Amino acid sequence: MSNAPSERDVRESVALAGRVLAANGHNDYIWGHVAVRDPAGRGLWMKASGQGFDEVTAESVILVGFDGMVLKGTGRSHVEWPIHASVMQARPDVGATVHTHPPHAIALAASDAPLRPVSHSSTLFVPPAVPRFTQTANLIVTAELGDAVASSLGDEGAAFLVNHGIVTAGAGIPAAVIRAVLLEDACHQQALCGAFGRPATWPDDDAALQKRAALWNETHLGQLWDFLVRQLDRIPSAEMALGGPSSA
Repeated sequence: MSNAPSERDVRESVALAGRVLAANGHNDYIWGHVAVRDPAGRGLWMKASGQGFDEVTAESVILVGFDGMVLKGTGRSHVEWPIHASVMQARPDVGATVHTHPPHAIALAASDAPLRPVSHSSTLFVPPAVPRFTQTANLIVTAELGDAVASSLGDEGAAFLVNHGIVTAGAGIPAAVIRAVLLEDACHQQALCGAFGRPATWPDDDAALQKRAALWNETHLGQLWDFLVRQLDRIPSAEMALGGPSSA
């Protein structure tokens, strides 16, 4: 008997990921998307174009082939489907990807400042430096550009698309979504350092890696995902539509 998730389970997981992102500052009107690798290898599941993260339901999730054709479901695919298709084709270890436009991550990448391990969140990503895709600030609408994004991401779990947004990847939705949430948190926390008019400090690489091992193990990541899901029940829908409590 196969242990692969059903299509319904996959659709619901994409919708849940959207709600978590909406509740944590990643809403950008109708833009941004999450994709999950189809268990049967046909392509990837993502929300149809034209919906905000907080609006997605299982019924509005579609199956998009690696060539961009809609194979199942109703609606059009997002034009930036090549981001997800290229990363998944380049990385057999990746089962889910996220592309969003979070404000603090966009601002930090545009400033050309490196992300520093000034907080717990940032130690999930650095060292080494978070990769930066700089070939274009425009939409990623061709396979060639998608491949270039995948090449910039390399073996890492997150990358900045400079003057555009971020892309994160993981074995499944929890890992990819947590990386998106924490990358924005890390950029926000680093931005706050400038408010005090003093140089920021941060641990050296060895200390940052030790903190990563202590904080971001599989147990803690699983607990964090459970918390993010539980949090949805405590956030009014109107507040979620505005980007959740972290959007201020």
